[in-house]
Amino acid sequence: MRKIINRSIRKIFKSGNSYALTLPVDLVKELGWRESQKLVVKKKGKDLLISDWKE
Repeated sequence: MRKIINRSIRKIFKSGNSYALTLPVDLVKELGWRESQKLVVKKKGKDLLISDWKE
């Protein structure tokens, strides 16, 4: 039997010379984001904030 896991917990993985993580599909759809969309990543204290990029 599989353990029930929290789907919002993600692991960081190495991709080339960068680190990456996956985002939950339901949250991406809810925000109206799509593949190859530009996002802004900001550091706020010990947290990261991910938001839509606007010109």
